[in-house]
This record gives sequence, C-alpha cells and structure tokens, in this order.
Amino acid sequence: MKVSNSVADAVSRFGASLKQKLSGQGAVGAPEDQIRAPLEALIADIAQILLFKPGDVVAVGESTLSALQTRPDYAVKVSNALVGFIEVKAPGKGADPNRLRDAHDRAQWGKLKSLPNLVYTDGNAFSLWRDGKLHGEIIHLEGDIETAGAKLAAPAGLQRLFSDFLTWKPIPPTSAPALAEVSAGLCRLLRDEVTEQLALGTPALTGLAADWRKLLFPEATDAQFADGYAQAVTFGLLMARAQGIPLANRLDQVATSLRYMLPITVGIVTVIATMRSVVSSCSHETFCIDGEIGSLSDESVSETFAVGQCRAAFLCGASSFAPVR
Repeated sequence: MKVSNSVADAVSRFGASLKQKLSGQGAVGAPEDQIRAPLEALIADIAQILLFKPGDVVAVGESTLSALQTRPDYAVKVSNALVGFIEVKAPGKGADPNRLRDAHDRAQWGKLKSLPNLVYTDGNAFSLWRDGKLHGEIIHLEGDIETAGAKLAAPAGLQRLFSDFLTWKPIPPTSAPALAEVSAGLCRLLRDEVTEQLALGTPALTGLAADWRKLLFPEATDAQFADGYAQAVTFGLLMARAQGIPLANRLDQVATSLRYMLPITVGIVTVIATMRSVVSSCSHETFCIDGEIGSLSDESVSETFAVGQCRAAFLCGASSFAPVR
C-alpha cells in the first residue's frame, strides 16, 4: 500500500527541516528541542490531510523545564477539546518507552503511562500508547532524520497512527471498580505535578497549602497536601458529573454550582477550595481527568455513587486505589 503523495510530501518537508536544524548550524538547546517546530508543522500537515479544518488541531507546548517529569511536551487539542499528548525524545532514543535506559525517562514513563492517549516520538519513530499499552505498532520512518533530508519517507501506518490519535474519544468505565482504577491513575499524575510545583515554589499552590493547613490539617506535609488535593479535585469532578454539572465550564464555575447543590460539609468545602484554585495553579486538564469523567452518563455515575463504592475509593488514601495495569 503506497502512502498518499500528501503524506509523502509532508514527511519530506519534515525531513528537510530536521536535517537543517540538526546539522549544528545555529542549533540552540537540546536535540529534542530541534524536533519541536518541524513536528508541529508535520502535525498540521497531517491534520489537513485527515480533513480537519485549518486551526482545528493545535499542539500546545508544555513546560520545557528538564526537572519536571510529569507533563508531556505537548497537549493536543481538536476544536479546542483536549484529545491527547505527545512526548518528544532526543533522536536515537526510539519510540518505545519500555526500552528507555535513562533513569529520568523511565521515571517519567512510569507516570505518563496512565494517560489514555499518548504519542511517543524521537523523530525517527512514532508510537501510540493508551493506558500504558501500545496501540497498533511502532512506526519507523524510512531514513534518518539527521541525514535523509527531503528523502525521508514514511510507511502508510503513520497516517493511520495520527488518525487514531486525533479522533480518540474517552471510553466510559462501566463499573465502580473500573471508574476508581481509571481515576486513580490520573489522580496520581495530578498529585505528582502538584508535588513538583510545590518544590518549585509556585505561589498559587504554596498559598493554598498554607490555607489547607490553617483551616483543615495543621500538620499536613507537602506530600500529604498534594495527595489530598489531587483526590479532592478528582472526587469533586465526579460529584459534579453525578449532579449533571457540565465539565466543559470553567472549574471555578463547576465549584460554584456544587456549592448550591450539595451539603456544605468539610469534604465539600475542601473540594470547592481546591477546585477554585485550579485555574490559577496547575493545568489539571493536562491529565484528561475532566475528559474521562465527562464521558460518563449521568445515570452511570449516579448509580456508582448510590452504592457508595466509588465514594469510599476516593475517601481512602492513595494506597487504597486499585493499581493501574
């Protein structure tokens, strides 16, 4: 099966741009940084080939601080809705995160594998991962991005990989244990990001942690705050979904709706306080928590809460969550 001329042209341009950037002439930053601009152009080209409208597919660059292990390099939105993530590695590392040797890369994969729609690439190869499992096969480009230039080519599988990636939809969990397992993995990612941001002294979170200790848990450590914060936000989103509150709204609006619809207990106040801080602290949509939970029907979430199984899962410590497999 031949690759369409459009995909061939897009990959050829990708190769020509990369050869120039990786040649060392005026290169600034790490090798993976040289891949970013050509990759963004490739994504735009393939999106157009897949009949998306111009501007519908946007790859939003995340933090480039090497100390952060949690956040992928790109969050990808389609029609302003988050659909997945792309992690970029230096050329030669490959696109199989299970084979990465660097300790930083292995630790990062241990966290990112909870994401439901994630592309790994080193420029030479591309792979799609869903909840830590390879979807399809690893696609290897024909030629080396450092030397092939415009002769770089791709097998037909590249277009299929990006089609599957860009058209991903959340799969609703069908039981309380399944919901707890999916949410727990995403909750752990959120906890890890909060921990990292606290270490960096992010004002919004350090201020919230101080309020948390003053009003609720005076002896809470940073680790305990991060854990409780992540669980409160995740559980708050579940409660909002159970009450039929649209998660497409700003999360501070979601919290306001919860205030008037649910009893004001310490737990609810905690949820409201943490959800109000979302907009000014971390990009929690980075981890698809709202996308996963938003895919559930009102009836399925309400039934889960009725039996109390999911409520118990989130009110327990993180160690009580089912492990992500």
